[in-house]
Amino acid sequence: MRIILFGPPGAGKGTQAKRLSERYNIPHISTGDIFREHLRKKTELGRKIEEYVKSGKLVPDEIVIEIVKERLSRDDVKRGFILDGFPRTVRQAEALDEILAKLNMPLTAVIELKVPEEEAIKRILIRARLEGRFDDKLCTMKRRFKEYEEKSKPVLDYYRRKGLLVEIDGAKSIEEVFESIIKALEGVKR
Repeated sequence: MRIILFGPPGAGKGTQAKRLSERYNIPHISTGDIFREHLRKKTELGRKIEEYVKSGKLVPDEIVIEIVKERLSRDDVKRGFILDGFPRTVRQAEALDEILAKLNMPLTAVIELKVPEEEAIKRILIRARLEGRFDDKLCTMKRRFKEYEEKSKPVLDYYRRKGLLVEIDGAKSIEEVFESIIKALEGVKR
């Protein structure tokens, strides 16, 4: 299984990725986690990432693509993987196609967890309360949701045209969403 997970903040990507990773015994690859690891280890790449983060800029496609390319060259992805947080642009999606073609590892599916804005915000607020984090203000959450909608649309359209996009109602319970994903993946196994 080679899966990309999409969804707005609060859609439950992390929860579902963890469950899918355990079910199929494949790694969950989060670009955010990779960035944090490089920042924590203060690698050369971490210093570059930090410059962009401090200036409030997005990390350029070239750097993100290079990080993902390196990660996908490791042995633990031979059986498959779950990508979370990548690709975020059509350019990144095209680069991923090239990387996977060279590795002879075609994508199985692109799963979009569709969640209404109100539900996503409610989930984020609950999570913030549980974790003792109240840094997610309502206007910030609304902006992040709108940003996701705008930026992900071209990428989702790209995968829809390729026949890889599977839309899942992410507003259901964790178990129902998981079962819907499994059912969809069984239908598209490659």
